[in-house]
Amino acid sequence: MDGAQLWQTLILAIVQGITEFLPVSSDGHLVVIGNLLEHAFRTTSTEAARAQLIIGLHFGTLLATITVYWNELWSLFRRRQLLIAVILGTVPAGVIGVVFKDWFEETMSSPLFAGIGLCVTAIFLLAGQRMELNLLELDRIPWPHAIAVGFFQALAILPGVSRSGSTISSGLMIGFTRQTATTYSFLLSVPAVGGAVLLKVIDMIKGQSGGLPIGQLFFGAVISFVVGIAVLRLLIRIVTQNKLHWFAYYCLTVGICVTVWQLWLRMQPT
Repeated sequence: MDGAQLWQTLILAIVQGITEFLPVSSDGHLVVIGNLLEHAFRTTSTEAARAQLIIGLHFGTLLATITVYWNELWSLFRRRQLLIAVILGTVPAGVIGVVFKDWFEETMSSPLFAGIGLCVTAIFLLAGQRMELNLLELDRIPWPHAIAVGFFQALAILPGVSRSGSTISSGLMIGFTRQTATTYSFLLSVPAVGGAVLLKVIDMIKGQSGGLPIGQLFFGAVISFVVGIAVLRLLIRIVTQNKLHWFAYYCLTVGICVTVWQLWLRMQPT
């Protein structure tokens, strides 16, 4: 791993650790910032290499989620209704992710899609904060509510649409308390992100992806893990303080700027 690769991986790992848990879309930021870094360092990466690095960074933040929510995850074996709610909430993203896998991988590298997705995330966050009902506790999640949040999680397969933002906001809109919406969101993330990582590892074993040294992937995963733990603990406090609109305004601003930037590039003569 040369100097340019080291700096790019370090920056992207920090970005992943921050944006995976804040409701601002980690994939959207990775696509946009990764694109800018390649221009700055004058490097190019294949689509497979970009996807492989993103999965490695997601693996680091997945471990951060498991670390912070270890007690809740372990307790699922004693909380039947919550366990079923997590399983049902995982199904939509799993099915849609497998069926449209190739198309989603193509959109993952598009800054234009990321910009539009960030604007969608802003709408979700504002709606969630304005429409929250604050009624249902974690062990009282009805099965239809679990499936509804699962479909919102499936939307986050698109770049720019925040997984945590869409699931927390949808949970608030259908009646979850703030603590329940946050905890359920990240309980759902473990099988969802874990499944995505597993599929990519299978592709790597089959030789369909590759090109990145294992040391680069390990380095990125460690950095995103460390940063992710700190940011996840911060997000839990932010949601309980009803501050989601901060991130909505940020997503809207960045999303509009990125979308305008990409449309302007597309209008330039080749």
